[in-house]
Amino acid sequence: MTEAKIERRTCKRFRIPGATACYRKSSLFSNKKGFDEEFCPVIDLSRGGLRFLCQKPLKVRQKLSVDITIPGDRAPLIILGIVRWIGFNPGKSYKFQAGLQLNAYGDKKSYNSSETLARLTAMEEKHQVRKAANSTEPKP
Repeated sequence: MTEAKIERRTCKRFRIPGATACYRKSSLFSNKKGFDEEFCPVIDLSRGGLRFLCQKPLKVRQKLSVDITIPGDRAPLIILGIVRWIGFNPGKSYKFQAGLQLNAYGDKKSYNSSETLARLTAMEEKHQVRKAANSTEPKP
């Protein structure tokens, strides 16, 4: 008998069709203005993390600043986080998948802003409702 896989995430993941990420590696010595990579498709997102596709390999524990462009939104969602895993994406147009854990929320340096948390919470509610409305499962 096999054990059921335990979900360790505390935040619900959701998808936003057409969302893309542009990231820049954070470093004490870097004042680089541009992005390291742009237009990376976002697979899913939550208040705690982000999974996206990329062409360049990232290092685990690499700190990133990510601008997420969401269709219909005027301003990108800017988030800070740390790479927790990177894996190959075989046979696909993007070579890698990466998982990013978002930094905490608050007013301290290197924290994500409370505005970011509010936007993510609103997106989660919107896209979870859309998912439920499009569900083909019979209702009780």
